[in-house]
Amino acid sequence: MLGETDAGTEVQTAPATLDALLGDDTAKGTVPVAPAAFDVDKLLPDVKVSWSGTGGGHVGPEGATVPLGSLRLDVSTGIPAAEGAPASAAASVSGFVQVAPQVDFAYGGAGTGTAPGSAYLGVSGDWDSGWAVKGRVAATATPLRIPFAKLHADPVLQVGAVPVVVNLDLTCYLQVSGDGKITVDVEQNLKGDFKAGGTFGTAQGWTPVSSSAMTSTPVRTSVTAAGSVRTTLGAEASVGLYGSVGVTADLAPYLRGEATGTVTATSTAPGAEVQGTWTLYGGVDLSGTLRLQLSVFGTPVLERSIPLGTLHREWKLADGGL
Repeated sequence: MLGETDAGTEVQTAPATLDALLGDDTAKGTVPVAPAAFDVDKLLPDVKVSWSGTGGGHVGPEGATVPLGSLRLDVSTGIPAAEGAPASAAASVSGFVQVAPQVDFAYGGAGTGTAPGSAYLGVSGDWDSGWAVKGRVAATATPLRIPFAKLHADPVLQVGAVPVVVNLDLTCYLQVSGDGKITVDVEQNLKGDFKAGGTFGTAQGWTPVSSSAMTSTPVRTSVTAAGSVRTTLGAEASVGLYGSVGVTADLAPYLRGEATGTVTATSTAPGAEVQGTWTLYGGVDLSGTLRLQLSVFGTPVLERSIPLGTLHREWKLADGGL
């Protein structure tokens, strides 16, 4: 107790461990996070937010209705162009992220004052995105990452009479890298799902869980001159309980182009003279960390973190040559 105020008695509380709250109860559930529940902080001027809900439909910037339960962010920004590039090769990236996140939670109680028999905490959901990159991107020693929106929500899971407060944060970003030589006009649509979290068992302790299934479609492909470029439109996520972060994940779908030769190759002009080869790839990386300092579960706390492991997939979208 902190004392008396004009509003009454002020009390400071700390969350009890779940074994003290739940005892030997068992709880399991997946709770979708409503788009309207997110606080959105726009980090770039040209970011648009849209969603749809049961109380009324919100329409996306281009007139496409956003699926129920999904949150969509559209972004467009210029990026550094290669030194000496003509005005016609000015570099820019534009696109959208549409995500329907949900929090996954499970707890198998073994009694008060003891670690649970099992537990799980994670984030998952459906993902849909599309982005285009144009121009000659400046050479970069390290990838240039541009965060464009931060989102935060605190959904509450009701486990019997016990409210469990879950904290979910998402940071959406663009990332580009290249050698400053290649000029591109490429566009890709990508959709699928993802899952990242940690599971606890009495025998193995905490172990990481991560998976992602994505498919992509090239919408437009044009590559000029030799070189390489890679663009990513991704999101960093963290999920925890009562303000303590338990899982962090970085979902990074990307588009990668490379070319050898000096003459234009384009997928939209069949029969064009080509002296060289070009290839366009789509892919996805999923990485993250399981932080075992999440003591609220009542499980043993280890002063280290466990990598989720890097999930990497890449596939060819288009190519051309002699």
